[in-house]
Parts: sequence; C-alpha cells; structure tokens
Amino acid sequence: MRILPITEYLVNNAKNFKDDIALVEINPEVEEKNRVTWREYSLIEPSNTNSLRKEMTWGEFDKKANRFCNLLLSRGIKKGDRVAILLMNSLEWLPVYFGVLKAGALAVPLNYRYTAEEIKYCLKLSDSNVLVFGPEFIGRIEEICDRIPDVKYTFYVGEDCPTFSESYDELVTYCSTKAPNVTLTDDDDAAIYFSSGTTGFPKAILHAHRSLVHAAKTEQAHHSQTKDDVFLCIPPLYHTGAKMHWFGSLVVGGKAVILKGTKPKWIIKTASDEKCSIVWLLVPWAQDILDAIDRNDIDLNEYELSQWRLMHIGAQPVPPSLIKRWLSVFPHHQYDTNYGLSESIGPGCVHLGVENVHKVGAIGKAGFGWDVKIVNENGVAVEKGDVGELAVKGPGVMTCYYKDEKATNDVLRDGWLFTGDMAREDEDGFIFLVDRKKDVIISGGENLYPVQIEDFLRKHSLIKDVAVIGLPDARLGEIATAIIEVKDGEILTEDDINDFCYDLPRYKRPRKIIFASVPRNPTGKIEKPKLREMYCGESVVAKQNEIK
Repeated sequence: MRILPITEYLVNNAKNFKDDIALVEINPEVEEKNRVTWREYSLIEPSNTNSLRKEMTWGEFDKKANRFCNLLLSRGIKKGDRVAILLMNSLEWLPVYFGVLKAGALAVPLNYRYTAEEIKYCLKLSDSNVLVFGPEFIGRIEEICDRIPDVKYTFYVGEDCPTFSESYDELVTYCSTKAPNVTLTDDDDAAIYFSSGTTGFPKAILHAHRSLVHAAKTEQAHHSQTKDDVFLCIPPLYHTGAKMHWFGSLVVGGKAVILKGTKPKWIIKTASDEKCSIVWLLVPWAQDILDAIDRNDIDLNEYELSQWRLMHIGAQPVPPSLIKRWLSVFPHHQYDTNYGLSESIGPGCVHLGVENVHKVGAIGKAGFGWDVKIVNENGVAVEKGDVGELAVKGPGVMTCYYKDEKATNDVLRDGWLFTGDMAREDEDGFIFLVDRKKDVIISGGENLYPVQIEDFLRKHSLIKDVAVIGLPDARLGEIATAIIEVKDGEILTEDDINDFCYDLPRYKRPRKIIFASVPRNPTGKIEKPKLREMYCGESVVAKQNEIK
C-alpha cells in the first residue's frame, strides 16, 4: 500500500491547524551582532545576555517550505538533485528541509562542527547542487567556495549576506507560496545523512521517503503524542535523532520548542515557560540537571513542571543509577530510551517502552514495525544470554551507503542491517548493549566490553563522565584504561577509583586511570577514536605490533 510522503503531514497540519503554533525558537543568550568572528562563535552556547523568542504557525511553516521549494524549482533544481543544509538549530531549519523535500530533491543535513575541508568532502560525496548556510559558517564556506564547482547555488540565511552567496531571505520573499506540482513516492530518494564521522571522514547514508514516514509513525506509536503535547527539542536538527523524535509532533500537529543551549536552568525554565510535556535529553544533560538541583542552583518550586510527562534519552547507553536518581526527583515522569543509528533513520528500531521502567539499563525490544536478532560472526542467531552482533530489519533501513558498494555490502544482508553493536538478550526478551564491535578490548585473551565498565564507574557519586578505551600492553596486548572526568569542585585519586572497582571482577578492573575531560560529539557519543589518538597516538593494533 502506498504511504503518503512526510510532506503531507505538514500540508494537512497547515490546513487543519493553520493558526496554531508549530515551532518556537528560544535563544536564552543571543550573540551580539558584529562582536565575534566565525572562529570565535560558540557552536553550543552563545554568550550574551539578551533572550530571544520567536514562533511560527503551521500555516507559516508550510508557506515558507513552499517558497523555498519554488525558489529551487525556479533555479532548475529537479527531482533527485541534492541540497545541503548547514544551519544551527533555528526557526528556519525545518522549513528549509521540507522545502527541499517538496521539490523532490534530497535533503543533505551537515554537522555544524564540520571543518571547511569536511564540508567540502561531504558536498562532493553527496553530489550536492545547492548549499544553504547560516552566519556561523561564513568563514568556512568562504574558504572552500572556489573549490566546490558542482555546487551551483549557495543561499545564505541571515543578515549581511556575504558577496560570494545569495540572500535566502530576499529571494524567498518573491517566491510563490503555492504548493508545487511534484509527485513523491515511497521509493523516491529523500535524504542523505552522514555517519558521525568518529572513525575518519563520514559515510553518506541514503534514505528513501519510506524511511522518513516510518520514523514518524514509529515515534508517535512509541510515545503517544497528542495535539496537546509540547516537545522540547535541544539536540541538533541535522542529526536523525532530534528530527525523528520531532516527527511524532508533526504527525499530530503538536507544538515543538527549539532551545538553543543546554544549561540546566535554561532547560528547566523553558520546560516551565512553554509548558513542555515531552523532553528528550542526553545523559550528560540529565546528569547536569540533577547536579544543579543538588547544589540548589535550581529551585524546582520556582517552576511549573506538572505537565512534563515524559523524559526520554537516546544516543548512548543509560546508567540505571541515573534514571533511579531522576525518578526520585521527578517521580511522576514516564521514562523511555530509544536505540537506533542514522542507517536505521535514527532512534526507534529498538525501544524500552514507558511501561518497562523496571528494565532500565536495557535498550528494550524491537520497535514499532521493526525486527531484531543477535547473531554470531557467521550471521547465525546466538543462544539467549550470549553476546553477539545486533541486527535490525524494517522500513527505516537505509537504501545504501551512497557511492560505497563495499561498505554497503558489509552491513546490509537480505534486508538486515548489521549494526556493529554487540548485545545480549535476557530471559525476558530485553536487549542490552554490551559495546561497539570495534571498541571491544581483548586483554590477556579476555573480551572486555568498555560500556559495562563505564556503567559501573558512573555509579560513583563524584564521577561526572567516564570513557574506557584499550591501550597497548606488552604482556596482555591491551589494557582497559579509564578516562575519568570528576565533578566540578570534587577530588578523586587513583586509589579512590581502585578501591571503588573492588566489586568488579579482577579482569574487568581498569589497569590505568587518567583524570581528564571526556570528549563527546554533538549527539552525546563519546569520541573514542579521539581518545585513542590522544593517549596512544595511533591504532592499538599498530602499537601492539611495535611492542618488543
């Protein structure tokens, strides 16, 4: 049966809820104009004290998308062309995205942390014909604008358009708000997303319209969004996670609030002021909120939070101790966690379910419309309780790694996506992540799974964050090394950590302790290749080969 394209949800919302608020942008601290260069611009949290609030109705949203769509069509952009989007979270982001889809072109969201060379690489790999970018990226685009010949048009979103680009704001003003006459099907290509790029230059992930629609249906099925729910969106919209969770609001015509910043007080205040009922957090943000409450930096009595019904977390394993602590502060909250990859159109192929809070620590069971299995190196299902590679199958699986047949064949087999994540299934059928396949530490012949050690160490009340990596060792091949970030104002020693780890089996205890910050990418994932480079300099295998 043919499914309606994702753009039809927007069209229907504009028809049925024309004057209702669709999107709100909250910028607690707005950058002062002309005070910073792009190199100085904070990609996470601006630094001025002026607050900004903007909003957009569903009717305006649809008109903006149509205007940009018609601009693209007027420039000869046709079905199957690629339009790259390099914007910070803003009120314009989603109308630009939907304008691309309405034109039948492929949306190509780019990570706002990419360097100029990474941007150039992704534009070339994706065969992008158009680039839409914001003021934070002027310097980076200027650096490469003479070296991206396949990009026919660059559109600048913001004031003071640079001379090498065209003003998006001015051009769309003169474009029609009439819906385009472009037919979309389930099998049409819709978007190219990029892998996180933690192992070198990112891979281009091609998805069809079927994937986007299934993501929307999955999210709404999992979290039962209604028209009255208000979704607080904090993570970057270029990533499948944030956008696919917002798709649940799109399905029902609910309001979403885009918060630019992650400070605990901003999150709590925004949830209160905007009457948010659903908030998706990353583990560090949840920890920071609880720590701020414990320090009395936040007095919950000053805020109205009774409408906040659901807190869910994705992107990384969730320590059970964190959720236990969270529910002691917010006992009325439902809790859920979701698992997914960009290759499976974001979170949702596995999810815990709000009714299964007693299974915190698990990523859950197969999500709506998905199948899962855990297999050995030969692709054969392992016995329940044994560790193997997690594979998923469903309408949200990517079409392929664009222009990379070998990489595609490595992970796609008979419709199954082999995730590269090691997992096990318990007696109740709940799946627990053990670690990334490539991150497993082999020490003295024993397989060590860093996530298990990290989860244990996070139980320590003075540890803010932790990452465990393997470093080369002459006798054992590799040793487990814990990089530990201590909470502000607290002190921990190596002896303290060793004493705390006494309850771990001896072979699982970290053999080296490093006190340092733990780098994470914008979606909350630990940048372990960066840590290995910092503390090893090269791959562990290469180092092992050098050890005499």
